[in-house]
Amino acid sequence: MFFTDREDAGRRLAAALGHLEQEHPVVLGLPRGGVPVAFEVARALGAPLDVIVVRKLGVPYHRELGFGAIGEGGVRVISEEIVRSSRVAAGDLAAVERVEEAELVRQAGRFRAGRERLDLDGRTVLVVDDGIATGATAAAACQVVRAMGAARVVLAAPVAPPDAVARLRTAADEVVCLSTPSGFSAVGQWYRDFSQTPDEEVVFLLAQAAGAGPGAVAAEDVRVDAGGVLLAGDLALPPDAGAVVVFAHGSGSSRHSPRNRSVAAALRRAGLGTLLFDLLTPAEEARRANVFDIEALALRLADATRWLRRREPLPVGYFGASTGAAAALWAAADAGPEVGAVVSRGGRPDLAGDRLAGVRAPTLLVVGGLDPTVLDLNRQARARLRCENRLDVVPGATHLFEEPGTLEEVAGLARDWFTRHLGTVHR
Repeated sequence: MFFTDREDAGRRLAAALGHLEQEHPVVLGLPRGGVPVAFEVARALGAPLDVIVVRKLGVPYHRELGFGAIGEGGVRVISEEIVRSSRVAAGDLAAVERVEEAELVRQAGRFRAGRERLDLDGRTVLVVDDGIATGATAAAACQVVRAMGAARVVLAAPVAPPDAVARLRTAADEVVCLSTPSGFSAVGQWYRDFSQTPDEEVVFLLAQAAGAGPGAVAAEDVRVDAGGVLLAGDLALPPDAGAVVVFAHGSGSSRHSPRNRSVAAALRRAGLGTLLFDLLTPAEEARRANVFDIEALALRLADATRWLRRREPLPVGYFGASTGAAAALWAAADAGPEVGAVVSRGGRPDLAGDRLAGVRAPTLLVVGGLDPTVLDLNRQARARLRCENRLDVVPGATHLFEEPGTLEEVAGLARDWFTRHLGTVHR
């Protein structure tokens, strides 16, 4: 069984967990990748969502050998047998625990953004991950949850090897796994999109589930009419939104892109609306050539913009990633003043060709400092632009901006560019 992305996996996993709805469970996602899956499960079950932060304690000279795990609230699960057999000094084991506890506190504070963790005492608790490899982290999470007072522990994941599932049945009261392939080698091989989930995405999803903050405004599922083709989208408008930013994702991605969703959350916190939609239907995506047909993608984006303006007559900006940046610039050139600003993240503006000279919208190009080929292409493309423009290089970032803090920097640059040129005031 293959999954499109974590959201797809979460929806399919939720369908297999319907029997738990009457138990009114608490859903806990393992960071980072387990949280998008858990978000879909919690939404389907009408259950509260939280994150379960667990740190494994590894023997100093053999970190893969865990002598225990710690969780929030001072919960410690220690294997005395492993402690004895390891023959490691108590002081060295205590040092490991201090380091892991500091990281646990940091992660929990970062993910929850000041909210209290959910009380698990006497509850059915559903622990969710995006997949299981060895099962060590999942087992530790189940142990910690039980130590926190859970009356019943259910572990759920989209995919895992058969032997790991068998072992985990001793750690949880119930294990639900959609697929247990015998040819398992890594979780990512069962996903079409298994890109890293940024911290910002975890923060956003937890805030949205808790109904906290303007950046957590609920997104409306929409069908974007793009020239008679209906495309799935998510439209989110904060109260009194002064403009809307339309996202054009890159090749191999979708409206569920965790990086684009993370940037979108930052824009909403600044009072900007966002529209993330699939530029192609699933059938169209199956034909690889469509993904790189920049002219067709630009026409699709222009159709979607007209649909949006009929529905919400607000100023519009474009945020394009990778090949989506070329489509955004092409569409902006044809739209003229209808598009007020463009931001490209790790984009391929060169693929917009001669249309670059026709872009009138102020354009910001953001490229990672460790992405030399794309940086050179952006410099060449910038020389062809005739509009107000700027090239910002994020130090230490590669093409996908997966390095800590780099995506946050992209979001801040995009927010400032759009609020400046689309006239929205920061909140």
